Amino acid sequence: MAGLAAAEVLADRGRVVLVEPTGRWGGVLDTVRHDGWLVERSADNFLAARPEGLALVERLGLTSSLLGVDPGVRRALVFHRGHTVPVPAGFRLLAPGRPAALLTSPLLSPLGKLRVLAERVVPARAAALGDESLEHFAVRRLGREAFEGLVQPLVAGIWTADPARLSMAAACPDFLAMERSAGSLTAGEGARLRAAGRGAEGAGARYGQFVTLADGMAALPTALAERLTQLGVEFRTAAATRIAPDAHGWLVECDRGPPLRARGVVVATRTPRAAELFADVDRQLAAALGAIEYAGSAVVSLGYERSAIAHPLDAAGVVVPRNAGRKILAVSFSSAKFPGRAPAGHALVRVFVGGALDPATALLPDGPLVDLVRRELADVIGARGTPRLVQIDRWVGAMPQYHVGHLDRVALIRERLAALPGLALAGAAYEGVGIPQVIASGRAAAGAVASRRHPHSEPAVGMLDSGRVEST
Repeated sequence: MAGLAAAEVLADRGRVVLVEPTGRWGGVLDTVRHDGWLVERSADNFLAARPEGLALVERLGLTSSLLGVDPGVRRALVFHRGHTVPVPAGFRLLAPGRPAALLTSPLLSPLGKLRVLAERVVPARAAALGDESLEHFAVRRLGREAFEGLVQPLVAGIWTADPARLSMAAACPDFLAMERSAGSLTAGEGARLRAAGRGAEGAGARYGQFVTLADGMAALPTALAERLTQLGVEFRTAAATRIAPDAHGWLVECDRGPPLRARGVVVATRTPRAAELFADVDRQLAAALGAIEYAGSAVVSLGYERSAIAHPLDAAGVVVPRNAGRKILAVSFSSAKFPGRAPAGHALVRVFVGGALDPATALLPDGPLVDLVRRELADVIGARGTPRLVQIDRWVGAMPQYHVGHLDRVALIRERLAALPGLALAGAAYEGVGIPQVIASGRAAAGAVASRRHPHSEPAVGMLDSGRVEST
């Protein structure tokens, strides 16, 4: 998506070539349709609170196909002692916006509740102390029990990361700013809810900010690729193997076809691949790119007859704490969230496994992986019998990990890039993993290339985009 977004900006500035080794455009975004089922292979929605995603949808003429999360399921559940329990009203990832709601929640013990209520008097950490991990931040402000039973599973459902290494400054800067400006998360989130007029809506309010497309998320890159074709953008199925300075700009060598001479290049690959491409250009830049780690996961999508699932599926999904002793990280109730995801009388759920803390589970063979997921689904949502649909999507090294110090690494990368006119980087590895952030990344990279390209170079712009996925 970052490469496509960059190409859209540059399409009216000369010849644009998109280089993609798989021949499929859109990276991890993909949708599978089969006998009335609509299954998302990765992200199934995006945040409408940021403008970039909705703006692209509007430019592509897809606004009429937008769908919001069903109002009846705009909440999340946590698996707790054999039951699914709602996230307390007003609790947003790390911030207890309505402390009174915690008092009636079974997710915390009396001491755990008192510790969260005491968050108001926990002093803010001095900015001079530098970055800290999300786990350190959450335990410092909310206590160990709230972190393990509530924050950790919610975080795992977003980043599939190790919270002991996940950078607060990179992953959750708004909560860090809230601590410093309001003195506490409780005060800051309460003020935010009141200002937004959503205090009465509780935990479900934010689910109204997520949208998808009626035909699935793949409709977004598909429509954008079609638009780019109409604008004259060239698509080449090949892998870029080397970038080198050229007398008039940059030379991009590929494993198929002639090399490209370009006045600007946007590299929208994952950072290990980008590091290889930049190895002969700037070794320090390549080393900084190579230092960004990735984690993998697997999505197991199962379709059942509705009567085979005991759970009412009255939420967007359920997250599972690591201390519950389960392998699954989260279950998304796809057909409850959005219409048209399952045939009449059936239900579709997507189960997430793996991540930074359990990479081996995502790599299990198909049979054992499905058996494990079915056993745990039986306990979590009462799913029985043989599923009518089984789909496994393994995302190997797909999620960049924003470890402590990530912002410093990105700053170094930007500093080294500044000395290389006509080169830019885009993608999820730098300043946000969400679809709107990735679109913004591509557009910003295109702007950088357009403003700093070599003045006497060839009229070609090489765009690099890649994805890595295994599917069964």
